[in-house]
Amino acid sequence: MNDKLQKRMEDAISSIFEWPSKVINLFHHNDTDGLTSGAILKRSFERKGYIVRNIALEKPYPALLNKIFEMKNQIIVFADFAGRIAPIISQLNNSRNLVVILDHHEAEPSLDKNVINCDPELFGLKGDRDITASTTCYLFSTLMDHKNIDLVQIAAIGAVGDEFFVNGEVYGENLKIVEDAVDQGLIKIDPGKKEGERYIFITNRGELTGKWIEDYLDTLGGVGFYQNGPNMGIKVCLDGFSEDSDRMVADLKAIKDKRFNHEIERLKNGEILKTKNIQWFHVEDRFKPMGVKMIGVFCDAIKKMDFISSDKYIAGFQIIPNEVPGFGKIDINQVKISMRVPPPMEEEIRSSRRMGLNRLLPEATEKLGGFSDACHSLTAATTIDVGKEKQLIEEMEAILQATN
Repeated sequence: MNDKLQKRMEDAISSIFEWPSKVINLFHHNDTDGLTSGAILKRSFERKGYIVRNIALEKPYPALLNKIFEMKNQIIVFADFAGRIAPIISQLNNSRNLVVILDHHEAEPSLDKNVINCDPELFGLKGDRDITASTTCYLFSTLMDHKNIDLVQIAAIGAVGDEFFVNGEVYGENLKIVEDAVDQGLIKIDPGKKEGERYIFITNRGELTGKWIEDYLDTLGGVGFYQNGPNMGIKVCLDGFSEDSDRMVADLKAIKDKRFNHEIERLKNGEILKTKNIQWFHVEDRFKPMGVKMIGVFCDAIKKMDFISSDKYIAGFQIIPNEVPGFGKIDINQVKISMRVPPPMEEEIRSSRRMGLNRLLPEATEKLGGFSDACHSLTAATTIDVGKEKQLIEEMEAILQATN
C-alpha cells in the first residue's frame, strides 16, 4: 500500500478510537462495490464493539448531506462516494463530527481537520484501474485489526464487480487482494475465461463467477433500492446466499427485465436523440419502482446494441424520487444523468484521444449548478434540476467542440 495513504488511514483509525462516541453512522453506495464496502466496514467496526447504523445511498445528494450534517459529535463514514465533495462536507461539518471518507473516485482535499479523506486518488492511485472502494475499505479494516483479513473475499467481490480491468484482468491493489483470496482458497482463477467470468468464488452456494455475484448484488442494491434490497445485499456478503435472497432477486429481476425491455423497444423506435457527439434519452419515471442507479445499468446494457452509434457518448436521464430509504420524504427535485461509452471509444478515452467522462460531465454539470460526486473516465453520473436536461447536453457539446 502507498505509505502516505497508509498513514492517512492510520490517522483516521486513531481518531475514531479516540472519539467518545461508540456509534458509527455508515453511508455507502448501493452497487456491488458499495455493498461489499459497507459489509466490510460493518463487520470490522462491530468487532471493535461499535454500534453500526448503515444506510445505502444512491448518491450523497445536497439535500441528504444537509440532513446528515444536522448531527453533532458523531462518527460519520462515507464509503464508495464523497471523495470529490470533501470541501463541501468540510463546510457542512464545521468540525462538529468526525468524518472519514473511504472512496476511490476523483477526490479533493478536505478543508476540515475532522474530515479525513482516505480516497486513494489523492495518493496517485486510479479508482478506475488500480483500486475499488471495497479494496480501500478492506485495507482500512486490516489496519484497524489484522484479523479482518478473513474479509478478503468480500473485498475481491467488489474489486471484480466494479469491472475495471486491464487486459481483461484486475490490476494494482485490486489484483493483490484477489491473489490473497486465492492464497486463502476463496477464489480460483480461470485464465481462459473473459474478465469477470475468470474469477471463480468459493461460496456457500458452490463455485460462482464474479460476474454472476455482481449481477446478484447489483439487483438487490439497485433494482431493490426502495424495497430493502441493500440490507439483503449486506446480509448476503456477510452470511452467504439464502432462499430469501434468491426469492427477492428473482422478483426484482422480473421487474427489471420488464422495464428494460419496454425501454429498449422505445429506443429502437426512434426515442433516442443524437447530437454531434452524444446520443441521449430520458426514461422519466418509467423505471419505478427501481432505484436511479438503474439508468446507469441500462446504459451499460445497451452500449453494444446495434441501434447505438459506436462513436458517440451515451447519456440517459431518470427522475429522482423525493424519497430516500432511511430518511423518508426529502425534497430533491432533480434528475440523474448517467453516462457510458460504446466499446470502440474506451481505448480512445484511456489514451486521451477523447475526453473522459470524469472531465466532461462534471464540468458541464457545474455550469448549470448541478451536483457532481462520483465520476470515472468511462462511467459517470451527476444530478441537475428537472428541466435542464437539454441544456446539459448542449453544455457538453460546447465543451467538446471547444477542445477539438
